Amino acid sequence: MKTSLSPAAAAPLRDALGTEHRPAAGELRIVSLVPSLTELVCDLGLADRLVGRTGFCVHPRDVLKPIPKVGGTKDVKMDVVRALAPTHLIVNVDENRRETVEELAAFVPNVIVTHPCAPADNLDLYRLFGGIFHCADRAARLAAELGTALAEAQGVARELPREEVLYLIWREPWMSVARDTYISATLAEVGWDTLPADAGQRYPEIDWQVPWMAGVARVFLSSEPYRFRERHLAEVAALSRRAVAMIDGEMASWYGSRAAAGLRYLAALRRALAGVA
Repeated sequence: MKTSLSPAAAAPLRDALGTEHRPAAGELRIVSLVPSLTELVCDLGLADRLVGRTGFCVHPRDVLKPIPKVGGTKDVKMDVVRALAPTHLIVNVDENRRETVEELAAFVPNVIVTHPCAPADNLDLYRLFGGIFHCADRAARLAAELGTALAEAQGVARELPREEVLYLIWREPWMSVARDTYISATLAEVGWDTLPADAGQRYPEIDWQVPWMAGVARVFLSSEPYRFRERHLAEVAALSRRAVAMIDGEMASWYGSRAAAGLRYLAALRRALAGVA
């Protein structure tokens, strides 16, 4: 897999909406409304250029403590963002409301819209941020690390039989993920295919009596957005009559610089649950 950023260095820097961005000039002031991308900004060496973040942007904790909060991913405080005078705003199609972003775009000069749908999409994300924020070398290192992690994950998928799994993100109502989500695509890299295979919503509610439940080999309880605990294992085992395991939601759902670590975590978990050293 091609992971180097240098061959495409001259290509236009386009975000998820196709908007072309130029390398930043002058003072750089970044507000990020996406927790995983706030982490990416820091890992690219741009923490001192970050002037605002949401209350859900918590990694790296010590670095982010002094950075002003601008509300949540959905309920952004416009007056706070305006006072911070950002030159660049980082948002995501799934995590931020369109009307909120449009309102912010009225006074933020550069709005970078992201929408990674699979782990490999992070390669373009690294190149985009690396080009805009003049940190292509750091971005290239992340790309190389991700390439290695993808190869390891795909090796596990070839080594072990594929399994159909149910990945729960919420309790009462019970909710899972559709196959067009980043979570599902990430799990698929190590050979876990999420059910339902066809869903009308990206995060469908689950009926424990549906016919496709018979195909579920294992149920995962995610640590986010609902904070499943060990005490929920027995409850879900009784409802599903399947093997149930806890899973780190950040490792399965956070794109950006955590993508490589997430794939390595899932590869190790897949081996452990299969009893493979």
